[in-house]
Order: sequence, then structure tokens, then C-alpha cells
Amino acid sequence: MAHLPQSMQEELSFYLPAEKDFSALAELFSMFGDATRIKIITALCLSDMCVTDLSELLRINQTTVSHQLRTLKTNDLVRARRDGKMIYYSVTNKCISEMMSQGVDILIANKA
Repeated sequence: MAHLPQSMQEELSFYLPAEKDFSALAELFSMFGDATRIKIITALCLSDMCVTDLSELLRINQTTVSHQLRTLKTNDLVRARRDGKMIYYSVTNKCISEMMSQGVDILIANKA
């Protein structure tokens, strides 16, 4: 038996995502479940970069960086921009940068 009044249940239900959207939300959050992808996203929150720059900065081989970028791009977390022969990657949304910053803030607060 629910303890919340019916009116409160209805109000809260209004703000919950539709049932079909929970799978998409889980898929989105799964992108943040891999340390390599987190490193790449964090770096791209600071600056647009090419695969070579990401590889050198993060000390990850270029094949791995390319594979993870493809995964992130497929899931609309990063985008590619061509400049001559170079392809630069960036995050698609400032919310991603804000989320990463808040994650770091949580880690720092929990260490204190």
C-alpha cells in the first residue's frame, strides 16, 4: 500500500520520464561507465582535440581513442569537425561539461 497521497503520486508521475525513455536514459548513463570514455569526455570538455592530441594527453593508444570516440559520437555525446586533413572532436552539449564538473566536485567533497 502506497504511503503517498494519490494527488502527490500523480504529480510526481508527471515529472518522471515516460517508461520507454528509461532505456534511453540507461544507455546514456552507460556511456559514463567506462574510465577511458570518461577521460576522453573530460579532456574534450576542456578543449576540442584531434585523436593524436587526445592519445598523447591521456597516454592512450590512438586505436583505443578512435574506438571510444566512435562510440561517443554514435551516442551523440561528441561531434566531429573537419579542418583540412584534421578532424577535431568536441562535446555536443554544455550539460555534459557541467555534469563532468559536478562529478569532480562530488569526488573532491567526498575526499574532504
